[in-house]
Amino acid sequence: MSTGTSDFDLFKTTEDHEALREAVRAVAEAKIAPHAADVDENSRYPQEAHDALVAADFFAPHVAEEYGGVGADALATCIVIEEVARVCASSSLIPAVNKLGSMPVILAGSEELKAKYLTPLAEGKAAFSYGLSEREAGSDTASMKCRAKADGDDWILSGQKSWITNAGVSEYYTVLAVTDPEGRRGANVTAFVVEKSDEGFTFGEKERKLGIKGSPTRELHFDNVRIPGDRVVGAPGEGLKIALQTLDHTRVTIGAQAVGIAQGALDAAVAYVKDRQQFGKKIAEFQGVQFMLADMAMKLEAARGMVYAAAAKSERADPDLSFFGAAAKCFASDVAMEITTDAVQLFGGAGYTRDFPVERMMRDAKITQIYEGTNQVQRIVMARQVLR
Repeated sequence: MSTGTSDFDLFKTTEDHEALREAVRAVAEAKIAPHAADVDENSRYPQEAHDALVAADFFAPHVAEEYGGVGADALATCIVIEEVARVCASSSLIPAVNKLGSMPVILAGSEELKAKYLTPLAEGKAAFSYGLSEREAGSDTASMKCRAKADGDDWILSGQKSWITNAGVSEYYTVLAVTDPEGRRGANVTAFVVEKSDEGFTFGEKERKLGIKGSPTRELHFDNVRIPGDRVVGAPGEGLKIALQTLDHTRVTIGAQAVGIAQGALDAAVAYVKDRQQFGKKIAEFQGVQFMLADMAMKLEAARGMVYAAAAKSERADPDLSFFGAAAKCFASDVAMEITTDAVQLFGGAGYTRDFPVERMMRDAKITQIYEGTNQVQRIVMARQVLR
């Protein structure tokens, strides 16, 4: 596990990165922020954000130029997600989940598969989701029950997946299924691309959630869905390995989302305490409030630094990415939960109402400690790397 100076030299943002940040922030504040409260209140998909991200080429910025994408590096993609999450966490899941769903194809798919699915993703014509978890196979992914049985050159997929982000909106789904029930656990799973129009593929009802209410979370149901053999991602039996490699890269983006949510909460809190008066002066003048703000800002910058370092490692596919990806996601999400909770506290009673965005940010922050591996699982991943 390397922590040499060179690692930290290489994650510095460039002028291009900062220009990108300004561009994303302008889109987010003009086209996404005005709808964030309504999206949350009505638990509706943020179509305004979707359209704005497509128009600005921020819908799936990670897709390489050879497939019609803008070819944003891992850090640039994190900046897009961070800046959108600063105003609306639900909307930030659009670029984040597009990367999550398509990453298995990028890592292990054939050139034909990449051209077929990454091109419409880059053009904003289709979104991509990821189907790994099941009701009884969350952290223990290898115990999944979803099955795919060979039938000539095709595969017949049956079973279900749970907690699927943007399910029903996305056209494409990377789905993991057991293809060799008698095979060695963890080496008997295969990844497939499933299309929304495939016969026998349906969706469950939307989950009623605490936060990220604008991003639909639904089950996927497969009733003997026929999948052509050319939609296998990688080789049969490599699915779980590909899935875990994917998460090494995409956990970094959840760290970026957490940083964005925390930044939005800190910004709102700073503006409020500079305006609110008690005992004849601005509450920002009270040392107790200043200490809270200092701690919030300090931890936020530490989290951002970890996320950016992990993004650089993701771009280089460094061997210690597993540790840094887990660490960035775990630390940033814990920090986001702390900062958003403190932001609500700084608003006092007003923070507990829907008149201000910090209560939404607090609710949204919680999921970053849970999805793409709970923070308890992240600590297991980190410990394994340390002990290795």
